[in-house]
Amino acid sequence: MSDLTLLNGDGGTASVALADAPAFTKPAASLTSRTAYAAAHVVPKPWAENVPGAPADIDWDATLAFRRHVWSWGLGVADAMDTAQRNMGLDARATRELITRSAAEARSVGGALVVGVNTDHVDDEVISLDAVIDAYTEQLQFTEDAGAGVVLMASRHLARVATSAADYERVYRAVLQAASTPVILHWLGVAFDPALAGYFGSPDPTVASETVLRIIGDNADRVSGIKLSLLDADAEIALRSRLPETAAMFTGDDFNYVRLIEGDESTRSDALLGAFAALAPSASAAIQALDAGDRARYRAVLAPTEALSRQVFAAPTFYYKTGVAFVSWLNGHQESFTMIGGLHAARSLPHLSEIVRLANGCGALEHPELAADRWHSLLRLNGLPA
Repeated sequence: MSDLTLLNGDGGTASVALADAPAFTKPAASLTSRTAYAAAHVVPKPWAENVPGAPADIDWDATLAFRRHVWSWGLGVADAMDTAQRNMGLDARATRELITRSAAEARSVGGALVVGVNTDHVDDEVISLDAVIDAYTEQLQFTEDAGAGVVLMASRHLARVATSAADYERVYRAVLQAASTPVILHWLGVAFDPALAGYFGSPDPTVASETVLRIIGDNADRVSGIKLSLLDADAEIALRSRLPETAAMFTGDDFNYVRLIEGDESTRSDALLGAFAALAPSASAAIQALDAGDRARYRAVLAPTEALSRQVFAAPTFYYKTGVAFVSWLNGHQESFTMIGGLHAARSLPHLSEIVRLANGCGALEHPELAADRWHSLLRLNGLPA
């Protein structure tokens, strides 16, 4: 068995044993006990001008191949979301092309797909509530025409202009009435995007939850669920216990997903997680265990991954995309550790070293020898022994 070189806190190195890849198998039929989407990232052309502020230049072959990888494990793909660098490098043109290409690819393989709908194609920072409605509706119609399911993302434009819970209710009512099929709402916390402070009318999640429940209750035939990304397990459990039967809770809590997905005596969460983009085989194996009624196996597979996810999503949390792309590179899903907007520079080598250690320990390295070789090459590139 090979050794894996890791960084010490003082900049030195130490070796640990490289673990074998876990013997997970792809599901023979659809996953049934939980609905799970992996929020997928995009892969850039490594030789292109993917520098801060430049339009995204995407390697479509590698990007779509990664989505096929996720689908092959029985998971759905949530595309054009935060993990795909919405508002952090993925411009409006690239977003539209990503939605169109992913929708066509999903149809060709029979994969489940939802995509983000936002207002981020509008360049003006401050617009009216009516303009927010128009912007949402424009993206909604484009997405529906492409044949993809909809996640109605939290809008920075709405957060800037709304002055009350009633403003949120007005906007969501108008946009939801324009939807031809039920959509998933998206509540993104400030750890992921500080510009969304006070979303749904209050910085207190208990108060804001009342607005969310009114929106869902008043538009029950247009809302199939809500993705909650507050990194607050208690707030998620409280809200999901009050949802109508027609609306599912999709956890977006990358810190506490193991117990939230497993659930309690009365409620449980489905999943729409950026972490699952880095953990598709583990997530699939865990849900297969739930399908078989084996909760102990579920916990044995998925619980060790949570420490890795917490490292990937460590503060500042909005740079978690770097860890997702890094694990993708380690696992051979892209040829270079690069990102649109130059975001691969957003995490330090010690941070990445801890990702390597935890991925090795929880079975997230799909091809351990390849991952070790790539990690060691990065260490040598930075003048460190490997």
